[in-house]
Amino acid sequence: MQRHGRYYFTSESVTEGHPDKVCDQISDAVLDTIFKEDPMARVACETFCTKGLVIVGGEITTDTYVEVDNLVREVLTDIGYDDLRFGFTAQTVGVLNGIGRQSPDIAQGVDTGGAGDQGMMVGYANRETPELMPLPIMLAHKLVRRLSETRRAKTLPYLGPDGKSQVTVEYLDGRPLRVDSVVLSTQHDESILDKSGKKITEKSRKEIIETIVRPVLGKRLIDDKTRFFINPTGKFVVGGPVSDTGVTGRKIIVDTYGGWAPHGGGAFSGKDPTKVDRSACYMARYVAKNVVAAGLAEECTVQLAYAIGVAEPVGLYINTHGTAAVEERRIEALIRKHFQLTPRGIISTLKLRRPIYRQTAAFGHFGRTEPGFEWERTDKAQAMREEAGLGSRKARAVAA
Repeated sequence: MQRHGRYYFTSESVTEGHPDKVCDQISDAVLDTIFKEDPMARVACETFCTKGLVIVGGEITTDTYVEVDNLVREVLTDIGYDDLRFGFTAQTVGVLNGIGRQSPDIAQGVDTGGAGDQGMMVGYANRETPELMPLPIMLAHKLVRRLSETRRAKTLPYLGPDGKSQVTVEYLDGRPLRVDSVVLSTQHDESILDKSGKKITEKSRKEIIETIVRPVLGKRLIDDKTRFFINPTGKFVVGGPVSDTGVTGRKIIVDTYGGWAPHGGGAFSGKDPTKVDRSACYMARYVAKNVVAAGLAEECTVQLAYAIGVAEPVGLYINTHGTAAVEERRIEALIRKHFQLTPRGIISTLKLRRPIYRQTAAFGHFGRTEPGFEWERTDKAQAMREEAGLGSRKARAVAA
């Protein structure tokens, strides 16, 4: 990232009611349901949703059974699509099941412990937030999470399940100074429209800012020049799958670092951990976070690369962006010593054969402190710091 001068960086997030996130949650709910009975299953589940229809497909090999129709309706109800005001309901939607079995050509390489696909996966960490994540994406996630909590608590009873946030942060010489602008688009019913019927009232706009935006951003990041764009088109009554189709895996930048770090290209949701698109990204984050927590660098990008059917990574790349406290070659050696980078090693280390995945499918996969996010631990940091010769001072173990 740019480090010198004044610049602005923007990240976005979406609520669990956004059509793409609806699909991510359904796909991961299928994975979780299978893993409860068959943790060795192979799952690659994709979902598509549109007005009145959900299609679930993919390649799944398992000894258990999933009632897909009922599961889809349970997920939609939990998200909040059980209210006719918002046009898409669990009770009335049609569900199509197009699931098949995994190709035996892929299985023969994975069964021996090899990677489920080729590709490169990226992990990242920096010192900008307590979660060791970039500030813009963390603020964007916190805004939509608060939006969701406010809707579920009925604090603002007119809110609907669909919503998006966007935060632009002003930086000076690599340090965040302030929030320059906030965009918050939230689905709502018609009760808060003004007399024209084309936009929400000023009262409701201010209510959303005071109830959702200011509590998240606090006083330090906001000043009198901060701009607030609340439902900037005017209104957002028609939302969710009624207004836009959703597809699993279409919010990969929201899922990761908000554009601050590179992305390997692979999506996460609906994939069991033999798919390194998911599991190796989790491991790369785990590695990068421990490097930063150990004080080996202020910022760290880790890239892993795999060949299908091959266990050991074909590539390991480290970039500390000029912030390393020791040579990067030394950091790479410590990574190779302390982290298991084969698919089986990743699965074992991060305990990935458990039904933990649906919770990852909204509000980002990284920077989380809830149980199950094993890749957010910093349990390797202290040992790495000591071996690097940086002393025995306790490393910054944010989420250990």
